[in-house]
Amino acid sequence: MEGSSSTLVNVRPSQSLLQQAKPTSALMYASPALGRRCNVNSKPANGSLAVVRAVHAAEPSASSKKRVLERSLEKHLDSATEGGRGSTSSSSPSLSPPWSVDSWKQKQALQLPTYPDAQELGRVLKSLEEYPPLVFAGEARNLEERLGEAALGEAFLLQGGDCAESFKEFNAVNIRDTFRVLLQMGAVLMFGGQLPVIKVGRMAGQFAKPRSEDLEEKDGVKLPSYRGDIINGDDFNEKSRYPDPDRMIRAYSQAAASLNLLRSFATGGYAAMQRVTHWNLDFTSHSEQGSRYRELANRVDEALGFMGAVGLTLDHPLMTTTDFWTSHECLLLPFEQALTRLDSTTGRWYDCSAHMLWVGERTRQLQGAHLEFLRGVANPLGIKVSDKMDPAELVQVCQLLNPENKPGRVTVIVRMGAEKLRVKLPFLIRAVRQAGLIVTWVSDPMHGNTIKVPSGLKTRPFDAILAEVKAFFDVHEEEGSHPGGIHLEMTGQNVTECIGGSREVKVDDLHNRYHTHCDPRLNASQSLELAFIIADRLRKHRAGIHCHLQHF
Repeated sequence: MEGSSSTLVNVRPSQSLLQQAKPTSALMYASPALGRRCNVNSKPANGSLAVVRAVHAAEPSASSKKRVLERSLEKHLDSATEGGRGSTSSSSPSLSPPWSVDSWKQKQALQLPTYPDAQELGRVLKSLEEYPPLVFAGEARNLEERLGEAALGEAFLLQGGDCAESFKEFNAVNIRDTFRVLLQMGAVLMFGGQLPVIKVGRMAGQFAKPRSEDLEEKDGVKLPSYRGDIINGDDFNEKSRYPDPDRMIRAYSQAAASLNLLRSFATGGYAAMQRVTHWNLDFTSHSEQGSRYRELANRVDEALGFMGAVGLTLDHPLMTTTDFWTSHECLLLPFEQALTRLDSTTGRWYDCSAHMLWVGERTRQLQGAHLEFLRGVANPLGIKVSDKMDPAELVQVCQLLNPENKPGRVTVIVRMGAEKLRVKLPFLIRAVRQAGLIVTWVSDPMHGNTIKVPSGLKTRPFDAILAEVKAFFDVHEEEGSHPGGIHLEMTGQNVTECIGGSREVKVDDLHNRYHTHCDPRLNASQSLELAFIIADRLRKHRAGIHCHLQHF
């Protein structure tokens, strides 16, 4: 039904919610706010929910299996370089049709909900179009410049926050504590790794989640899957699972309030380096990581004292404030379009729902609606990449999103598990390099390491997360490329969702404080522990580069 624009959604109030939520080839709805009818396909990318397994070790796979994979990937690498710069294939960015803010509606859109009431949806979208932007184009441009530095190995991206933000747990304490842990992690990475740290939150907009199935079944009852608070509720009843457009208004309001608080923390003195000794959270202060952080903070404090003693000013904005940006997955396209604005300074379109957006594993189809929307907005963009990504396809996606090959425009966020990453990532790096493309390489060590325990809860072993981070740095050292950042699902709360860590969370502990609405998150102590490990690796990486340059 690609390209169709004349069929109106068939609203049948007498049908049950279950009937309305059954997968269909395409959902058609009319949006008065947009002045036209549009096509939204709600069929899931995968037909069924696969068993979730984890890779616990960083060792490479058996040599025979690795050789088979490498031979296969070499073929894909050849096709990627053949289709690099100067390619005249139908998917070449140079042949892309003109973009408009609603051209995505002519493409197949996966992972979108079925809204039964077109008029109600149109009313909400019209309201959002008239609301002020949540972020500003200039802020997004500044972030792009900083990410360009990370692409060249001159900075490091720290991106973290909730798997899915919740309406129920929205409060100032949760926002403050997550921000505070990110400040701590940033201090550790900056002081230990001797690199500027770019702090980006999965905050103030991370409300939507992709699902493997349209329906969830419990005790023989089937209801629409929970797709994030911006779409429906997580309570397993028909009323909660009803896709409600008004939730977009609430998500906007919560994002605006979160941004207001985050900006206050970032610029109002809370983030001043002189407060580095005060950022420790109460429940981490007596841990090994808390002790290490106190030691680091005291060293920073001594350095600041020395600066003051020799007459260097400590009231410079670099010392009293911090730059902080927000990001989320670009999933609910009607919401994203409604918050897209034309920048009067540059004449370019920006999605003003966040500074940075990323496209997920399930929605990064070259001919899909999500890439079509993202190619036309000027925000810095991320691409989530699993072991399923073909090197030639990655080159095409990067070219589509960044035809000008601008540093900082595209961040490739790798999520594979340690074993697969060691085999697959080198071919992706080589394909991108041989095509002459500039990207920022970032590790997401969370999504490839999810398992289910006998109780049915999902968790992520800290050792598996650490193994993937180690593999990510190892591959980049072998390939001579830059490890540009880390992307984490984490929280400032003392949750028990990921097992392991120096303050070990055991399987039997998971039920104590398992609060996530979606996937398991690192708690504050585990996040800080990982930051220290990454800082040590960054220091060694930079020392290796320095030695190489001296030898050269």
